[in-house]
This record gives sequence, structure tokens and C-alpha cells, in this order.
Amino acid sequence: MQTIAYLGPPGTFSEEAAAAYANSFETASLLPLASIPAVVTAIETAAASIGVLPIENLLEGSVNYTLDLLIHETSLPIVGEIVIPIRQYLVARHALSLSEIEVLYAHPQSLGQCRRFIERCLPNVATVASLSNSAAPAEAMADPRRAAAISTLRAAEITGANILARDIADNLSNVTRFIALAQGEASPSGDDKTSFCFAFREDRAGTLVEALRALAEEGINMTKLESRPAKESLGKYIFLVDINGHCSETHIARALERIAAQSGLFKIFGSYPRWVNNGN
Repeated sequence: MQTIAYLGPPGTFSEEAAAAYANSFETASLLPLASIPAVVTAIETAAASIGVLPIENLLEGSVNYTLDLLIHETSLPIVGEIVIPIRQYLVARHALSLSEIEVLYAHPQSLGQCRRFIERCLPNVATVASLSNSAAPAEAMADPRRAAAISTLRAAEITGANILARDIADNLSNVTRFIALAQGEASPSGDDKTSFCFAFREDRAGTLVEALRALAEEGINMTKLESRPAKESLGKYIFLVDINGHCSETHIARALERIAAQSGLFKIFGSYPRWVNNGN
């Protein structure tokens, strides 16, 4: 049986992603942990077989903590990915109506993502920041005031909260991409993605273009390019890239070898099956 670690507590979007990833196995159990590094350590010490971590949100961008961990702190390969919709719910005690709400608990990101609903439907309500989308409904249920919360569906079920409004986020297309880490590398599936990073020994004109030309000349589609500070000196960056294909494919391996030869730092995070939405 697979044990899938994730950033807890239960009721978060991370739990939803872990549960969805668990569906690809015959039997699996979920292990909530207190931090992203704890998830990685659990895999490295065999306390868990797979770890699911957030890496990118449609609205907020990349999860820098996860990226820095991949770059600097672990050699565990990415073996899969999953993308889940971010659906926000307004919840409260069963006897409470929308017009009676005095205080609103929510994670700061959820407050920002539901700004339009809050301004229009809860204009004079005080807001309180919660540590997670699962903590918010629990705190609201425990507050003696007429309190509500922005919550996940799972957290509402756990706390027994009543759903007052559904899909209250400004952008209903919001999704978060999660990656799965494990001890062994993923075999080619025929529809894969490879993630890697690189940095240059010296800063000179054209170095990035020269490195990326290897992908173009091999006919490789690059789906993502971003940079992170190298944490060595100002102006020095590490570039992170996603491409279509598995690193074991001849033309992919050839291109990666060319980039590695031009780089001071080069690290493949993993090749893994590409997440496909509704079979498209």
C-alpha cells in the first residue's frame, strides 16, 4: 500500500490533491504533515512512499518554497503531477444566515481571491486571517460571535459547517498544480514532461539564448520558463524549465546534455507523466 504524505492539516487543497493522486493506486493512505520540508523528509526516510506538494497556482504563480527545496535541498525526483480546481465556499453554523455575519475567517490568499464576493455581500464584516483553509471554518465554528469562513468543501464536511454560498472566488478558472515526489524515477509513459534547472558560471550576453537554442534545434516544446535568485549574490539567477518529453528520449537527452555543458549548475528534477485535462 502506498502512503502519500501531504501538507496538512486535513481539509486543505493539498489533501484534495493527495486524495486525487491516490486514486491512481489500488490502495493508498494519506499522511498529513506540518510543513513542506516534513513531507520531503518523510519520503527520504521511507516514512511515506510519495509526497504531494503544491508548485504553481494560476493566480498566485509559483510556490517559491517548493521550487527552492527542489533546487537546493533534495534529490528526490518528480514522478507525477496533478492539477485541481480551487473552489471556495462560504460556510457557517447552520442557524446563521448571510445577513447576520459579523466576522469572516479566511486564509489571506482566499480573502484576496474572493474579494468581489466579500465587497458585495459582506461589505461591513470584519476579517480574521487563518493559517489554512481548513483552520478557518473550525475557528469560525468555535467563535461565539456570528462568524463565517471561506472554506474548502472537505473542511466544511469535517467541521459540520453549513454552506451558505458556493464558488465565491472572483476567478472560477483558478487551479493549483501539485507535484508528486518519490524515491524512484518514473518510467516513460508516452506523454511526459521533464522539469530541470540550470545556472551559468558567468553573466554575459546571449548565454540564455544559447542554452535554449538547444531545445529549439531539437524540436522540443518548452512549456515553462522562470527564474529564482541563486542566493549567492544580487543579479545571479537560476532558471527553471519545463519541457514536453522524457529525459530518456534521445533528442531530449541530447538537448539536456548541450545545456548542461554550458551551465555551472544543472539539475533534472524529474521526467513524469504529463497531467491531461479531460483527455485533451
